Amino acid sequence: MKRIHYAWIIALTGSLVTVLAHGFGRMSYSVILPYMKDGLKLSYTQLGLIGTGNFIGYLSLAIIGGFLAAKFGVRKVVFLSLLLIGITLFLTGLAGSFTFAFLMRLLTGMGNGSSYVPIMALPAAWFVAKKRGLATGIVSGGIGTGLFASGIILPPIISSFGERGWRYAWFFMGITVFILSFVCVSLIRNTPKEKGTTMYGGEEKEKGGARVTLFSAWKDIIGEPEIWKLGGVYFTYGFSYIIYLTFFVAYLTKEIGYPPDLAGRIFALLGFFSIFCGVVWGGISDVLGRRYGSMFAFIVLALSYIIFALWRESTGFYISSMVFGITAFSIPTIMAAAAGDAVGGRLAPAGLGFITLFFGIGQALGPAIAGLIKDGTGTFTNAFLLSALVSFIGAGGSLILHKKS
Repeated sequence: MKRIHYAWIIALTGSLVTVLAHGFGRMSYSVILPYMKDGLKLSYTQLGLIGTGNFIGYLSLAIIGGFLAAKFGVRKVVFLSLLLIGITLFLTGLAGSFTFAFLMRLLTGMGNGSSYVPIMALPAAWFVAKKRGLATGIVSGGIGTGLFASGIILPPIISSFGERGWRYAWFFMGITVFILSFVCVSLIRNTPKEKGTTMYGGEEKEKGGARVTLFSAWKDIIGEPEIWKLGGVYFTYGFSYIIYLTFFVAYLTKEIGYPPDLAGRIFALLGFFSIFCGVVWGGISDVLGRRYGSMFAFIVLALSYIIFALWRESTGFYISSMVFGITAFSIPTIMAAAAGDAVGGRLAPAGLGFITLFFGIGQALGPAIAGLIKDGTGTFTNAFLLSALVSFIGAGGSLILHKKS
């Protein structure tokens, strides 16, 4: 019987890491946000700023985490980052003020950035380029699994404990992430050599020298023109998608008037479809090339925002969630694969970390601006339409990427 190549164990373990780091550590905020608003008596501007705090933390460690992973290995960096996420998620449940909640989300974001970027880049060390998009898609599938789990598991927890329910939701996620971080570290390996094997699909010649230093990695990354193009495109994704996700449940419950359980089910449907988006769009980018895959993904995302903003009834919300879900994390998948294409598997974590700087700036700006729009106009509609406009800009920008992967 033929043994399964360990590269696939890496991909599946990476998927678990993204469930914990991205699905729970970041995206679950959308489900808890309306109840946290009532519990701490916050404005939408403050809620947006708490989301921005998470993304500032993400931004500050994403680029550094990528370079640290290139230097010290993905395994160590991811494990320590998951421990930080688990502890700070638990502590968020103890928040009694805007300031404490902001600080905890900031620290969670730091753990998120320093775990997500290295794990998304790890397939570049285990899979050859022609298989890399599919493998990275499997890893990113964990984000959708985390979203689905958040939409299904958290609303009943919140309802069961009344006014303090949102706190127990944070406790549950913190304990879960902390425990499963030990499972992840037991399975992750930095390179095929650590398991006495080779890349899946053959071997590739690495760019750069054999020894990695932070200075040499930085020099190689910023000297690659394609990396700067990827950063610009990634900014538009970070700004646009996070407005939709952050205020998804708040829009349905506070503005449309849906009960929490129904809003949670629609959010869970989004998460369910997004489980498959990385594999679908990673495979598409392997066939069509990164730029056309990215362009089509941006267009589909823009349509989902427009439907959500303008088709204000159940059919529109369900269609929007499914359209967004099947495309949701296509851009991170394509960007991770493209970063590996541009600088090679050895420097892929550093390359992805650098372009995540642009992505993180977009994410930090998005929720704050959307919260201001909501408080100023009384509706989220204009914020979602702004997301669509920026997404179309991203589609146009995708055409300047390399023609071939």
